[in-house]
Amino acid sequence: MEREEERIAEVSYTEENIRTLDWREHIRRRPSMYIGKLGDGKHADDGIYVLLKEVMDNSMDEYMMGYGKVIEVSVTPELVSVRDYGRGIPLGKVIDVSSKMNTGGKYDSKAFKKSVGLNGVGIKAVNALSTFFRISSFRDGEVKSAEFTCGVITLDSPVQPTRQANGTLTEFTPDASIFKDYIYQNEYIEPLLKNYVFLNSGLTILFNGKKFYSRNGLVDLLNENMTTEPLYPIIHLKGDDIEVVLTHTNQYGEEYYSFVNGQHTTQGGGHLTAFREVVSRTIKEYYAKNFEYADIRNGMVGAISIKVEEPVFESQTKTKLGSRDIGPDGPSIAKFIGDFVKKELDNFLHINLTTSEVMLQKIQESEKERKAIAGVTKLARERAKKASLHNRKLRDCRVHLNDTKGNLQEESCIFITEGDSASGSITKSRDVNTQAVFSLRGKPLNSYGLTKKVVYENEEFNLLQAALNIEDGIEGLRYNKVIVATDADVDGMHIRLLIITFFLQFFPDLIKKGHVYILQTPLFRVRNKKKTIYCYSEEERLNAVAELGPNPEITRFKGLGEISPDEFKHFIGKDIRLEQVKLRKNDLVKEMLEFYMGKNTMERQNFIINNLVVEEDIA
Repeated sequence: MEREEERIAEVSYTEENIRTLDWREHIRRRPSMYIGKLGDGKHADDGIYVLLKEVMDNSMDEYMMGYGKVIEVSVTPELVSVRDYGRGIPLGKVIDVSSKMNTGGKYDSKAFKKSVGLNGVGIKAVNALSTFFRISSFRDGEVKSAEFTCGVITLDSPVQPTRQANGTLTEFTPDASIFKDYIYQNEYIEPLLKNYVFLNSGLTILFNGKKFYSRNGLVDLLNENMTTEPLYPIIHLKGDDIEVVLTHTNQYGEEYYSFVNGQHTTQGGGHLTAFREVVSRTIKEYYAKNFEYADIRNGMVGAISIKVEEPVFESQTKTKLGSRDIGPDGPSIAKFIGDFVKKELDNFLHINLTTSEVMLQKIQESEKERKAIAGVTKLARERAKKASLHNRKLRDCRVHLNDTKGNLQEESCIFITEGDSASGSITKSRDVNTQAVFSLRGKPLNSYGLTKKVVYENEEFNLLQAALNIEDGIEGLRYNKVIVATDADVDGMHIRLLIITFFLQFFPDLIKKGHVYILQTPLFRVRNKKKTIYCYSEEERLNAVAELGPNPEITRFKGLGEISPDEFKHFIGKDIRLEQVKLRKNDLVKEMLEFYMGKNTMERQNFIINNLVVEEDIA
């Protein structure tokens, strides 16, 4: 105790400890405050895509104000460039808007009435986090350019004549010392750019030779993202500053996409809450039946886009709307959405009776299934409590997806593993603050073709959904990453498929929202007296043997339980390798599950034989 007091006494706190950082130093020291997580480009929300989005948002604000119908985007390993054909930045302010914090045109509501970027921060973050940044403004036959390195100006070009059309060209190269080993991937860039055209009919985006254009707005967005066929044609309602679409499918749960001023609010907000509530209430009143909202929304897929004056988001990354009102002199967002949807959706259902009939049938089917499992559900929840979930099946962590203040905790994750040995290794190696472990007992049930009743009747599935807290939808999900951790052998692969089938069948939105991952563990350990190399593929094994020289010791790991807890720390720590489970438009869930998990045994057997790869034995 005395030593601790002495140590505390030695820590001085004087005027010299107080520092004021300039704008670029603050951004570079605390980049996550401005762009969220950093990442290396392997996930859609990694920082390098936020940099692109910040530049695109400025161009989109010009388009939304009625200037420039084309935006050209080029992304190469060396350089990202965005050229719009808006009004161009006033030439005398090009440097200021790029390098002076809280400087921009968005504070003047006359110039940018319904903008995304209102804080004058985004483009400065791009500048500070890039080893090369150049901005050029073309305006009325003149051009002004400036170049920066990590936010420090390196070239201030004088105003010169030009023949180029009005607009702004922004070019940057992300700082590789911050975004380590980053790589831009088209599979994440293209959905980002497509969302812009879906939300802005008439806009053309040219990206590396591809053209993105939408005639039908949010209808095109839903068709692009749905992996299950709609039960009836998409309902499309459009008004001043609001556009909504919705339909039903035969999938479980709900699926929504929400936008504010063109910004994809992946965490929702008041506008999405209001949309879900008023859609449910309007449909219930239309049929004049005492339907439960859960039955009305089961299988529903929808999207809402609104425009708000001076929107308030809950973070710089703008993933959740915090505003309550549509504008300083306007109604609340809930009333604005409620009045529009109630009138337009009710009118639509009265006019389109075929759609109304199909919707009614879907709701009644959901109601019938819910009532059939009501008794089972109650017993299952009681059984889950009696099973003492947190002691018997779940080794929980301290930090969860949403803390008590509603803040997103991206570090939180849960490993789903099978068997005592694998579970024990991960449990002893994990970070108890952010990593939880759920232990399965044996192989899960093949849930393909079964109803949700099986989730509650099967103890493993019942306890798993209780651990994840997704019984009433993924809004209550307790962990940002749900990581399937099984052996790399045939049995492990089978268990992995059964777990993913369970999610696809009953909680597809868990995968669509990017929460499900596969843990990659090394297949080999190659070592000599001086060095140990863990290898995740045959190619890595050969490279390791070449690096370590003749006769290194090679160990083939066949199961997670064979890896000691001390070694496991390397594989679930900062260098963890995860493969995200993805779901795209062409991955039709019903057909995919029917082939791989259905009763067509001979067809699947022939497929395996025809595609069999024989692995050589490694001594």
